[in-house]
Amino acid sequence: MSNGIVKKIAGTFSLLVLLLIKGYPQNTDIDFVRLMFYNVENLFDIYDDTLTDDEEFLPGGLRRWNYKRYSSKINSLYKTIIAAGEWQPPAIVAFCEIENRKVLEDLIYKTNLSKYKYDIIHEDSPDERGIDVALIYRKEQVRVIGYSYLKTMAVTGTDFRTRDILFTSFLINNDTIHLFVNHWPSRRGGVLAGQPQRMKIAALVREKIDSLNSKSHGKAKIIVTGDFNAATDDEVMSILTEKTGQNRSFMQNLSESLPPGSGTYRYKGTWEIIDQVIVSDQLLNKRAAIFTDHDKLRIFSPGFLLKKDLNYPGLSPNSTYYGYRYQGGYSDHLPVLLDLMLR
Repeated sequence: MSNGIVKKIAGTFSLLVLLLIKGYPQNTDIDFVRLMFYNVENLFDIYDDTLTDDEEFLPGGLRRWNYKRYSSKINSLYKTIIAAGEWQPPAIVAFCEIENRKVLEDLIYKTNLSKYKYDIIHEDSPDERGIDVALIYRKEQVRVIGYSYLKTMAVTGTDFRTRDILFTSFLINNDTIHLFVNHWPSRRGGVLAGQPQRMKIAALVREKIDSLNSKSHGKAKIIVTGDFNAATDDEVMSILTEKTGQNRSFMQNLSESLPPGSGTYRYKGTWEIIDQVIVSDQLLNKRAAIFTDHDKLRIFSPGFLLKKDLNYPGLSPNSTYYGYRYQGGYSDHLPVLLDLMLR
């Protein structure tokens, strides 16, 4: 074998090693951690839960949900998470519309996400359909201090069963970050449908925010994200951002700064930003050890997450279902990404 061929083989091998190293989790020299929120559109398993109304998503149900479709969806979500992290998947991925812990276990243990050492935070909510909010996190990048679920039935009443709110405190580079993950009642039946309940849930979240700020003398680093089923200028969102009293940190809705005409969800041909990120002003201090800014938030919209709208001009999210018709896409929402910069 000639020296030239040997050098080419050695060079190719070195390049492959370099690519493999870059493709695996690294604990050193990271200058940011990435947070992702994603409404994954009805991530159900194929088994009947007798305590919830999940019959639609069974092999014999209206949507003919089966193992092949379920497995395809799990792999699609894996692909999205990897792509969102640019081959280093996000440190924290928050979800809504997941049925149970099992679907998250299948996602992080039965795909190549297994090599990134994700762990799960999940509890069942009282939602009638059995869909919950949850998150996964990379244990080598962030550490969980504790978590709890804010019980929505405490404010909505037992006759209105919706998703509880996940509240988690993380330690990131010796800084404590408080994260709220939301999925507020839908607007099915019109924009005002569910509005009284959304107002009550917003007040519940705000009460917890104010408690955190009071204990920290206004220095709490807080992120509120989720599917709020409300536009950024909706009255209900102002409950989270209004400034009241002393030692009450001003919360800023970063999603208000996203480009006009953009959106995470498309309804009758119009893009809406209902998946949002709100942060406390303590996280906007660029001199701090951990911080973010308006330009660190973006809607993740690669081509594979979009599809030509069948009824209106333009593109819409490449959803799993269009009505009751299976089309094998990803979700009817687009994810949002927020980078937290580290000094």
